[in-house]
Amino acid sequence: MRKRWLVAAAAALLTAALQAGAQYPAKPIRIVVPFPAGSATDTITRILGASVSAAVGQPVVVDNKAGADGAIAAAEVAKAAPDGYTLLMATNSPMAAVPAMRKNPPYDPVADFTPITDIGRYTFFLFVNAGTPFKTFGELVAHAKANPGKLNYATGNTTGIVSFAQMNALAGMQMTHVPYKGEPQAITDLVAGRVQLMWATPTTGLPHLREGKLRALATNLKARSALLPEVPTMAEVGLPQYSVVSWAGLFGPAKLPREIVARLNKEFHDAMKRPDVVAAMDKQAFHLSPSTPEELAAFTKSQMEAYRAILRAAGVEPE
Repeated sequence: MRKRWLVAAAAALLTAALQAGAQYPAKPIRIVVPFPAGSATDTITRILGASVSAAVGQPVVVDNKAGADGAIAAAEVAKAAPDGYTLLMATNSPMAAVPAMRKNPPYDPVADFTPITDIGRYTFFLFVNAGTPFKTFGELVAHAKANPGKLNYATGNTTGIVSFAQMNALAGMQMTHVPYKGEPQAITDLVAGRVQLMWATPTTGLPHLREGKLRALATNLKARSALLPEVPTMAEVGLPQYSVVSWAGLFGPAKLPREIVARLNKEFHDAMKRPDVVAAMDKQAFHLSPSTPEELAAFTKSQMEAYRAILRAAGVEPE
């Protein structure tokens, strides 16, 4: 009798899950973004959200929850109901850097989330204020070594934090760190000259570069960017060991039903194939790389280990 009851209960749960997947989405989907409006992650989320919204017939709402290197946004989504209506546009900041930089992060990037799809890779440039005396990476290194601690570098995300940690360790530079909640605030102070350099995306840095207020000394890519082909790679400027990767991926809370994961994976993959979306991403120098949930899970684990290794090599201990 008990066996029949268990079979019937399992069948009922399966039926309910299938129905939920078939009806999903029945209301607006909220995507929590760990950075401010105007940031690169905010921009790519809005591009994809508009396309997915048109396809599923429900609004896709972007909710910016900046701060704590993305941990505030990630912790909120980790506690959300696993119904597909609260998602996280995660980056390497909350999913790889926070676990590497903190002894007790407020969530487990593996156990507390359901991977949905990889989204892509960011392009970063090392921008300097146009009023600085150095015009090449070599000149920057020479100036920093001659003036230890006198250059101020800004960071608006953990890509910047980890990039500077590795770059400074490899080049033997000592500079003063000035952290910000996001790139838009940091780039404002860079343009004003209150800080002298930062790693930033083209979304925030390029308009000021074109106005002659900033210069770009290097890119984080393995090959030069078509956006600024004159800017060398880190290997070309003499640091082939530089290895920071900046990425975005879509996650839901743990125990998100497989049917909903499959639907979201399909809709976001379809969006990433659309010519208008591809063109919009190209303008951001963002490289799309859709994946299966399993591929994103494996990539997340590998990035956690990579960030730990980079920070250990740079002498940065978890706090």
